[in-house]
Amino acid sequence: MAEIQSSPHLPWTVRLFVSAASFAADASRRSNFTVNRRLFNLFDYKPSPLTKPHKNLKSSDVLVAADPSRNLWFRLYTPTAATTKLPIIVFFHGGGFAFMSAASKPYDDFCQRLAREIPAVVVSVNYRLAPEHRYPCQYDDGFDVLKFIDDSQSSLFEGANLAQCFLAGDSSGGNIAHHVAIRASGHEFRDLKVVGILAIQPFFGGEERTESEKRLKSVPLVNVGRTDWMWKAFLPEGSDRDHPVVNVFGPNAVDISGVDFPATIVFVGGFDPLQDWQKRYCEGLKERGKQAELVVFPNAIHTFYAYPELDDSSVFINKVRDFVQLQSVNVAETRQ
Repeated sequence: MAEIQSSPHLPWTVRLFVSAASFAADASRRSNFTVNRRLFNLFDYKPSPLTKPHKNLKSSDVLVAADPSRNLWFRLYTPTAATTKLPIIVFFHGGGFAFMSAASKPYDDFCQRLAREIPAVVVSVNYRLAPEHRYPCQYDDGFDVLKFIDDSQSSLFEGANLAQCFLAGDSSGGNIAHHVAIRASGHEFRDLKVVGILAIQPFFGGEERTESEKRLKSVPLVNVGRTDWMWKAFLPEGSDRDHPVVNVFGPNAVDISGVDFPATIVFVGGFDPLQDWQKRYCEGLKERGKQAELVVFPNAIHTFYAYPELDDSSVFINKVRDFVQLQSVNVAETRQ
């Protein structure tokens, strides 16, 4: 009987990066569920935006003026060679709700790639981080950015078709995208319409230990020790992992059967311990009458999409492009 592969084959460059990222997070998170920000920032390089166009793309950092006291901002990526209005992707970065930012180099690189290769106008939200700012701050920030985009009277979004808005997020950002979409469904926007969700290895969980969580103990980046810590740092004190924002279709779940929830594509990696929860998420959407598609990359680790040197990363970009184009066409046909 063939032995089941317990760890993926990765280029040394990817292994080096994920090892460094794991070390930075582990060294910075304390046992009392606080974060040594000064230490983590030593590892978290943040390039400046592209104030001058580079490879047909420019970017800028925009403050959401509704509440300057919380310093809510986003990095806006605008393709410069587009001849028609492009879909807009509102992106929420990962990092377990506690780490990284919209300016962190891996996410700056990734959002540049989305903007160029989909192509799309991309808004990367710099939401507040836990544990200094626990649930529901991250969802509040995401929803407020949507309202800011819809209310904007400036030329910031003149190249975007706000009626073709997609919410996207990886890991904890995928969790945020889900909950912001629920909020958006109950709000009357002037021009903005959320038509799709890109759930990229979204971070969900529960008190139960799934088969993949128990089996994949030595894979890069994600393990139950780290994820348990992140939920503790994010949730209201005294909550467990069956909280409805963690276990979205669990024993305490809020029924979304009547919610006008957008079409969703869920990306899953075969070497991601969170995969069972992600598959349950997709099935839960379908069971409640929502349009949901599951795309599995059997040999992919958590965050595989961020490494262009991996073949699966290019396949992922193609899948995103196809989904965005299909939903955009569906919206255009519905409006005719």
